[in-house]
Amino acid sequence: MQGERNVVVCRYGHRPGRDDRMTTHVGLTARALGADRVVFPANAGQSAETVRDITGRFGGPFSVELTDEQDALIRNWNGDIVHLTMYGERVQDVEDEIREAHGADDLLVVVGGEKVPFTVYEHADWNVGVTNQPHSEVAGLAVFLDRLFDGRELDREWEGAQRRVIPEGTGKTVESLESEGFEDARE
Repeated sequence: MQGERNVVVCRYGHRPGRDDRMTTHVGLTARALGADRVVFPANAGQSAETVRDITGRFGGPFSVELTDEQDALIRNWNGDIVHLTMYGERVQDVEDEIREAHGADDLLVVVGGEKVPFTVYEHADWNVGVTNQPHSEVAGLAVFLDRLFDGRELDREWEGAQRRVIPEGTGKTVESLESEGFEDARE
């Protein structure tokens, strides 16, 4: 989030056809809940394009990168690393420590998409479990980012948005920010 150190989410691994939707949702969740950037594997180009499109329409700043060197990214990271895994320490036991350390360095949050090699566990400063039960890596990322930012990400202002969702109890209103006034799109 703006005004703080960078938070970068690394989607580790991607199986085309099997992980397309989940990888896209990791990127969308990272964007919506306060991360500054997501790094996808090189073979996740469609997910990258989808997240870039959403960022263009609903605002940023947020960047998307592709790399075929995820291990090098982790190995050479100049900052703290959190690896989200069901085998890690409980998030509620380490969140304060991570938040305090995060103030000094950029933070890389690794979210696995397939079996993660043990070297990722070794390079991580924290291996963190959002519950120690099997569940979605998207849910784990969302809970972790919310705890990292203490909920401040929910009030974020978006720059360069073409559209904005109007919060309401019922209905779906999207305001177009490109034209004079606004265009009301109700479904």
